[in-house]
Amino acid sequence: MFSLLGRAVPLEKLDLSDEKTAQFVERVRDIRAFAVNELGLRDTKNYTRYVNIERDYLAAVVSACDAGRFKTYEWRFPIVGRVPYKGFFNIKDARKEADKLKAKGLDVWVRGVDAFSTLGFFRDPLYSYMRDYSVHELADLLIHELFHATVFIKNEVQFNEEVAEFVGSMGARLYVESRFGADSEELKAAARRKKENAGFAAFVKGVRAELDKIYSRDIPGEEKLRLKEECIAASKTRFAAGYETLFTSENYRFFEELPVNNAYFQLYALYYEGSSYLEEVYKRTGGNLPAFIEAVKKAKSRKALQN
Repeated sequence: MFSLLGRAVPLEKLDLSDEKTAQFVERVRDIRAFAVNELGLRDTKNYTRYVNIERDYLAAVVSACDAGRFKTYEWRFPIVGRVPYKGFFNIKDARKEADKLKAKGLDVWVRGVDAFSTLGFFRDPLYSYMRDYSVHELADLLIHELFHATVFIKNEVQFNEEVAEFVGSMGARLYVESRFGADSEELKAAARRKKENAGFAAFVKGVRAELDKIYSRDIPGEEKLRLKEECIAASKTRFAAGYETLFTSENYRFFEELPVNNAYFQLYALYYEGSSYLEEVYKRTGGNLPAFIEAVKKAKSRKALQN
């Protein structure tokens, strides 16, 4: 990480004669201003520097879960406390960690992430692959991570991630609408993406619920694992058969071939399980995202926010 941070170049020192770079810098500055001035997120030096990197992701993140039940494996770190994932900037190190966890009989998932918040302790930079993001994708990413630098509660990772996911998604939609208009193609594309994301999240949640029923049965562990594999295989068959009724794009075809396991389903729940209660809180704050963010700042926990 420190080698990447050391290579970061201030945005004002970039060669803006390249039109794509100039447009990217202008867009980032505008999103940051929107997040700080219109949403009330913390004004930091994050995303004011740029790193050229020769890959399309920043870090590899390892997650793990019990193979026969939804019990998440956790790492402990100073400052942030218990965390259900561990990031590595070197993919080889991530694979070594994954192999150690697999040797313990755990389900393991390794994924690439395009950003990693240091919670304001360092100046999180932009990375060259972000120049290819759509306006909505870039706004979602930056607002999500800027929220982490604004609110992060120790030992409350589920709360931190689900709220950041909600604020990033809602903030990106508001940004696109404010810059392009309510009838713009940009906003319509963002709405389609949100609808498909919600559809996929609901499908994954349904499969996870089916698996949870299997794990709760009073049967031998070997039988649970057999039924688990049958359940996952059946879910992929259903997914393929009903794909066109759920999606208009090809963005989720990957699930049919994905070697999913408990770690995958737990990770998805970490980000999307709380969306329904957050919608209710959002309505209580008048459908006003800055007011919602202020409510989160004061609550500092899921339980307090719901009350």
